[in-house]
Amino acid sequence: MMRIEEEIQQFNFKNIYQKLHINVLFTASWINQQSNQQLKSYNITWQQFNILRILRGSHPKPATVKLLSERMIDKMSNASRLVEKLRQKGLVERTECPMDRRQVDVKLTDKGLILINEASENMESINAIQMNTLSEQEAATLNQLLDKMRF
Repeated sequence: MMRIEEEIQQFNFKNIYQKLHINVLFTASWINQQSNQQLKSYNITWQQFNILRILRGSHPKPATVKLLSERMIDKMSNASRLVEKLRQKGLVERTECPMDRRQVDVKLTDKGLILINEASENMESINAIQMNTLSEQEAATLNQLLDKMRF
């Protein structure tokens, strides 16, 4: 286990809250890098994986791009752009809503459903190994503390 001070070669912090802020950002970036590495073999990014998981949750019904944007973990990502990349890969279909042409419905293709099921299984097994360094009680406490930080 390497402490944040060693990871970033910074040994003095203004206060414990600055250290916490840097540690949370560093850890989130580390998890993001690990996730992207795991998804590389599926030729999708972590953000695309998130879109596919949301779509799997509503499958076989379509979801709107607006709903995808609202449910995405990374709120800075452009859902429309991600959906278009997934469409080009044959993983999703886009259709204009007949009643409201501004609304675009998105649903998984068979290929997309197979991919998200395989990628999810892989991610869950690898994440279980990474997160296994925490006990269930520690994981529950960390979840509670992170929720509290976001008030």
